[in-house]
Amino acid sequence: MPLVTMKEILEEARKGKYGVGAFNINNMEFLQGIIEAAEEEKSPVIIAVSEGAMKYAGVEYIYAMVKVAAEKASVPVALHLDHGKHWDKIVLAIRNGFTSVMIDASDKPFDENVAITNKVVDLAHAVGVTVEAELGRLAGVEDIVNVDEKEAILTNPEDAKRFVELTDVDALAVAVGTSHGAYKFKGEPKLDIERVKTIADLVQIPLVLHGASGVIPEIVELATKYGAKLPGAKGVPDDQIKLAIEAGICKINIDTDLRLAFLAAVRRELTEKPENFDPRKYLGPGREMVKEVVKKKMRLFGSSGKAA
Repeated sequence: MPLVTMKEILEEARKGKYGVGAFNINNMEFLQGIIEAAEEEKSPVIIAVSEGAMKYAGVEYIYAMVKVAAEKASVPVALHLDHGKHWDKIVLAIRNGFTSVMIDASDKPFDENVAITNKVVDLAHAVGVTVEAELGRLAGVEDIVNVDEKEAILTNPEDAKRFVELTDVDALAVAVGTSHGAYKFKGEPKLDIERVKTIADLVQIPLVLHGASGVIPEIVELATKYGAKLPGAKGVPDDQIKLAIEAGICKINIDTDLRLAFLAAVRRELTEKPENFDPRKYLGPGREMVKEVVKKKMRLFGSSGKAA
């Protein structure tokens, strides 16, 4: 089917009280693995693309790949710009067929965040494109996002209510204790679920959880077995994700888990079969492991079967 907007997908998720994964891609293998998983699980899916991925793969290539994948798929697929920080990149994404964009001005003062977000909302809504914004800041490192832990600020519920009223955004990313990258927690992993509930009651639009990868222990163990160095890697436990969805989270961003899965599979293939120089022989297993991780996430989020 043709690409759909993220708003269509998330409104259904909010009504049905389940979550939908936004899975980041940088190349064809990741996209194929994600779409195959969505087909097998009969789940709606959001393909997320960072500014860095646009630069790496080329926005025209990315759009063409995702457009073909969506048209061949029997499930709803949205194409989303993740962490749009620059006006020209947001315009580029919209001009090249993205059905959703995120404006991330969370590092700005409240009023400036509102003003920047409104500028993007005016442009995007005029052409039927969904807008996600962010209020509060996450610690960690992911692509072009780098926020020191000491600067991370949890989202204030009353500020969230006022922000949504002033901007008319379609979805709001909130900071409730997660962080970007593979090293999310130094202590016990715990999200502020009560904060999610309070914000969900106040804003009445889909909420987004960034930095939600689980940093799956068996994947980390496999990657480490074949030479990766990931000491202390720790992610968000499944039980915390379930509680967050029950509290009102509708979109869950997953990037690190896919990178680790692909890394583990490729390292294993290159180590066990050093005679192989055909990229299909090691990229293919990477794609398969990405698919399996995505399928598990869809079941965890409750989106499996929702596109049936």
